[in-house]
Amino acid sequence: MKIIVQWLVNFLAIIVFAYVLPGIKIESFYVALVAAVILGLLNTLLKPIILVITLPINILTLGLFTLVINALMVMFAAMLVPGFMVASFWWALLFGLIISVVNFLASR
Repeated sequence: MKIIVQWLVNFLAIIVFAYVLPGIKIESFYVALVAAVILGLLNTLLKPIILVITLPINILTLGLFTLVINALMVMFAAMLVPGFMVASFWWALLFGLIISVVNFLASR
């Protein structure tokens, strides 16, 4: 049940911030739902592996490299989902940061 609530929060955050940020484009609500599911799967399955692999860099940057990993997850999701477009790495970084903050607040 917690996962479904997390995906719904991601879905709402993607919808809201895709219309607020000019560098993020979503074609429809269905695309946003698919993007939320893909982001959730990537963050559940792929992100822990990447965090372990990049642990030395993450320690050296005091955890700030995690923001770069979040941006890469957003860009990878944009590559996988047709209709979900990210203009550049910097927009992906900002969007990943916003999604992380929203997820953190929702988990509280």
